[in-house]
Amino acid sequence: MKQDIQSILFHLVKQQIAGQDNLGNALSEVLHLSQDAVYRRYRGETALTIQEVKKICLHYSISFDALIELSSGHVTFAYPPLNTYDFKLESYLEGILIAFQKLKNLGNPEIIISVNNTQFFQLLNFPQLVRFRLYFWAKTHLHLKDYRDKLFKHEKTSDTAFSLGKEILQLYNSIPSKEIYDQEFMRGFLRQILYYFDSHQFEDPEYAIFLCDRMLLLSTHLKGQATIGKKFTYGTSAPAAGNSFEMYLNETVNTDSTFLYQSKEKSGLFITHNVMNYLETTDESYLKDTKHIIDKQLANSSIISIVNERQRNNFFHEFDRTISNFKRKMEADLNI
Repeated sequence: MKQDIQSILFHLVKQQIAGQDNLGNALSEVLHLSQDAVYRRYRGETALTIQEVKKICLHYSISFDALIELSSGHVTFAYPPLNTYDFKLESYLEGILIAFQKLKNLGNPEIIISVNNTQFFQLLNFPQLVRFRLYFWAKTHLHLKDYRDKLFKHEKTSDTAFSLGKEILQLYNSIPSKEIYDQEFMRGFLRQILYYFDSHQFEDPEYAIFLCDRMLLLSTHLKGQATIGKKFTYGTSAPAAGNSFEMYLNETVNTDSTFLYQSKEKSGLFITHNVMNYLETTDESYLKDTKHIIDKQLANSSIISIVNERQRNNFFHEFDRTISNFKRKMEADLNI
């Protein structure tokens, strides 16, 4: 095992552990070696065998590609395969919660989000919207057989899903964030509601009106957070300190949904793809390039949290008007 590859592997393991355990203790259990034997390998006095590398990679979900010298322009990503989902709200939220718990355990974490259409974490304030989003993904985008002949119907969010969503939201709220929005925010989501309404895929078509009302509440709540520059859960009061929220408005279009996190120990990136699935990487070169682009995007955007009241009011006025227009169209069709 080449020394540079061995060093990279130990570096990746330390990133995974992120201070929750010491290297010797963690790897002694994985490799069934003494801590002294682990540290001899860490110092380069003993080479890892290929079987030991395999055990470490499998245990910490490290791709062997990350250990070899890839040419410029090649990046290793991890992602949850679609066959690991059962597309229940509870299962989807469990994976997100685990990722947030790991992030929260890092030293002084902060996040930067580029929002392309939907800000999922703010959506958690209104579980009915999250449930519709997941259903639309499973039925309309993935054409899953179990959803083929089903109509979307109102169902109370389970206690488990509600608790998971609440915990994710609390963790998201507790981590300072800079978030870039654009004028297309949630427009695609509204078109999805209208598509289901027009194609008669709601068991009760009036539920589409209900979803629009929840969207109006989302708008009001997001504006309230932007006004004071703090994140907090819908129906509660803003904290006296912490929970910093910097909201930026990009007057063009955010071309993707990017979730970049930084901390004392490590940095990483999640990119949304296939509507609601995601790719993850900690590749340093890719992170550097992405951070450079996001910094440019922030510089070219206008901050509308706390300051720029006029621009903030205009943004939310247009958002509310868009929601109301969709709602009125469906009300007219229902002759309400």
